[in-house]
Amino acid sequence: MRSIANLLAGLIFGLGLLISGMANPAKVQNFLDLAGTFDPSLIFVMAGAVMVTFAGYRLVLRRPRPVLAERFYLPTAKDIDARLIGGAALFGIGWGLSGFCPGPAIVSLPLLATGTLVFVPAMLAGIAVARLLMPGKAPRAGPVAQSE
Repeated sequence: MRSIANLLAGLIFGLGLLISGMANPAKVQNFLDLAGTFDPSLIFVMAGAVMVTFAGYRLVLRRPRPVLAERFYLPTAKDIDARLIGGAALFGIGWGLSGFCPGPAIVSLPLLATGTLVFVPAMLAGIAVARLLMPGKAPRAGPVAQSE
């Protein structure tokens, strides 16, 4: 059942990326081009996502446990360190240069666009290198304190 729920959530997310145009790297790059062909639509997509996520967390975390798991798991690390800053900077540089972040890149992969065919293998290589350089440094997640 969890696999079916994950598949449906992924399909809905991917469909949302396609409908919003966020799977088009030119749309993202136009958002970042403040002095040229600026396209503010990404702001509205982000605002909508933040509102849905905020409401979803407020509703879901009121439950004693998730529907398809024994307990809630949320990140417990709150430190702002060099790894976080470096990772965010690297992500932003890659996003700005390619117009892709992981979700839209994977959604765009079946289109066989050259940019996607370069970005996705590079992203996977980066993940592999990070795991080799920092074994055991994956972000921690712990159970959420139960609310009453």
